[in-house]
Amino acid sequence: MKTRRFVTAGVMAALLAGGAGTAVALGGDTSATTATQHRTGTPAAAAATGATRLDTVQAEAVAAARAAARGPRVVRPYEPVEIGQGARMGLLPQGRQNYVVAWNDYAGAVERAKGLVGDSIRPNSLSGGVNSDGDDVLFTGAFRTHTVPARITVQVGDGAVRDAGMLKLPGDPGWGTYYLDAAGEGPLVESVRVTAYGPDGAELARLAFDPAPAGGR
Repeated sequence: MKTRRFVTAGVMAALLAGGAGTAVALGGDTSATTATQHRTGTPAAAAATGATRLDTVQAEAVAAARAAARGPRVVRPYEPVEIGQGARMGLLPQGRQNYVVAWNDYAGAVERAKGLVGDSIRPNSLSGGVNSDGDDVLFTGAFRTHTVPARITVQVGDGAVRDAGMLKLPGDPGWGTYYLDAAGEGPLVESVRVTAYGPDGAELARLAFDPAPAGGR
């Protein structure tokens, strides 16, 4: 039986970064490479190693830039988006951070939500929802940040950090939603941490909560 738990943004305030994100230097100190050359007497091999490291750093920088450029998918108001496990998510222009997650009668869910105020979460913060059905878990929530997140991650306990999908309405509404399909990964028994990052890798907001019994959907 599918259950849903919703966590408001009041659980944890936003954590604003105090500076730019991580920078990758492609030049820098070469003393380590030089020392290796002197010890081994094989400068060609050391140079090849240095070139390999440079290629690795450049590849990581490109990957980071691509990740930072992702950002939310722009959707039309009320547009149904498949987010896994048969659920559809839609964003409404009415209210504040107003969205729906529906398994049945999506159109009806949207019509009912038009009369609601939505999440009304604080600036630079996140909300979170957990939908569970046996071993299947679906994470959903909203972000409200001055900077549009380039990335939102979800981590359960000490497990892997996973990228969530993101949606926003056209223009600059100042908010959007995220979702992560964790089907087949077992019941939620560990704490959850959701983190939003800006294009420069700086942390914009964080939400942490512990699992608890949920009411019926």
